[in-house]
Amino acid sequence: MIKGRLVYLRPIEDNDMESIYKSCQDEEFLYMTGTRKSFTMDEIIKSYRQFSKDPTRYDFAICLLDNNKLIGDLAILDVDEDNKKAGFRISLHSKNSLNKGYGTEATQLAQKFTFEELKLNRLELEVFSHNIRGIKAYEKAGFKKEGILRQSLYMNNKYSDEVLMGMLQEDYYK
Repeated sequence: MIKGRLVYLRPIEDNDMESIYKSCQDEEFLYMTGTRKSFTMDEIIKSYRQFSKDPTRYDFAICLLDNNKLIGDLAILDVDEDNKKAGFRISLHSKNSLNKGYGTEATQLAQKFTFEELKLNRLELEVFSHNIRGIKAYEKAGFKKEGILRQSLYMNNKYSDEVLMGMLQEDYYK
């Protein structure tokens, strides 16, 4: 368990699948991540079973410290030991959990795991330009914009840029 002030991270459990499934049915959340496909419960269970066997991936549930309620999940993925880097993704499962600092703190806990436990040098992510809330949360957690893939996504009858963001170990320790 990785503990913060408001939330903690723990490994994903079978009981978490229902919350993950429900979050994958929300149209706004799907749009924010550029996801076109909706997933069945069986597909989600199968995916997380595969993820748990992947040595280059760490999946965590995000839970509230005061009542242990699951509010989201995150992953450190594509861990590249040779280049000392990994990818990052996060999802809060309910609109009730937004704008309360939970996502930022969970991201900071993932950074702590990445830089202190895994001893990696770089954590990187992609976010679409229409996901303003996500971009602001990533910047608040210390990620820097590093590049833009212009008009990389066409969804809901409009184009969005793909914003590449990263954080280095030296940024984390500043």
